[in-house]
Amino acid sequence: MSVFKKLFNLVRGSVNNAAESVADANAITILNEELRQSKIELRKSDEALVSIIAKRKLSQQKVNSFDASITEYEKHARTAMEKGQQALALECAQKVAELRSEQSTEQAYCDGFLKSETTMKTKIAQAKERLRQIEQQVDVVAAQESVIKAQSSVAAANAGSNSKMSTALDSLDRIKARQAEASAKFEAAEELESESSSSSLDKKLAEAGISKSASSAEDELARILGK
Repeated sequence: MSVFKKLFNLVRGSVNNAAESVADANAITILNEELRQSKIELRKSDEALVSIIAKRKLSQQKVNSFDASITEYEKHARTAMEKGQQALALECAQKVAELRSEQSTEQAYCDGFLKSETTMKTKIAQAKERLRQIEQQVDVVAAQESVIKAQSSVAAANAGSNSKMSTALDSLDRIKARQAEASAKFEAAEELESESSSSSLDKKLAEAGISKSASSAEDELARILGK
């Protein structure tokens, strides 16, 4: 395979993948549009059916009207024969034959309209039922899609929340560490201050001759001599 052929296949494959991705992402919208188009076509079918029914009724009316004319000319033929006018009776009979031929042709049209009407009614009913079933499935799929999107949003929000909580905990730990360090510094300063104050007091006592060590020695000597 040539390099150009491979590149062509790569581009075509990428385009197909992109098209499928777009179609999948907008599947519900596409389905709804297809259903809308199907409803339009069904409305056109209903209109065509109404037209066929109207033509069938008009054709049936013509067939019925032939019956009246045939009955009329048959009566004229009998009357002409009763009056001995055989030629006139034959003309009436010929007219009856023509009317029956026209009626037969019109009846064939009427039967054709009736057959088309019956077939269209069946197919339209089947198409409407199929459309109803598809609409129910689309409703279910759309509901499931909403649930999936909601779950994805919750999952994303939870992940973001966990990340933010982790960051907040890190900040809290750093604050606690700074507070502990500051507290330790304050305690150390207080200890140094306390030691400084104690040392200063001991020095003053020693200078006054009443230091703790001197007083303890005198007390100890008195205790020994007392024995």
